Amino acid sequence: MIEVGPDGRAFLLGGYSPTSGLHHFPVAPLCPYTGAEDVEPVALSCFGTLWSWTAVTVRPPGYEGPVPYGLGVVELVREGLRVVGRLTVSDPAALAFGQPMRVIAEELPGIGTTWAFAPASDAEDVG
Repeated sequence: MIEVGPDGRAFLLGGYSPTSGLHHFPVAPLCPYTGAEDVEPVALSCFGTLWSWTAVTVRPPGYEGPVPYGLGVVELVREGLRVVGRLTVSDPAALAFGQPMRVIAEELPGIGTTWAFAPASDAEDVG
């Protein structure tokens, strides 16, 4: 679901269906919108904007990673697709609606490599 390109940027691997003209995540063999069997795996945008967020303060069953952690919804820039994921910022007061975010690869104990969203710096190309 997450890959790192030759430039070192992490990106999510999603799907695109020419029939629906829509992207989805994670990639699935059928288009979740139309059921079409023409899904192509595609690299999704590395950047997005923050739509909603919260802090998780209680460790879920089987989770061995750090607590508290942020959880949020980020809309990917190019696709307009909203993805739920971990946030590297756990303090809700440090986040803002529309804040630029970037996809990162993160190692979590007991899980392995997964994706998370981190605030994007002003110097990054978020388009």
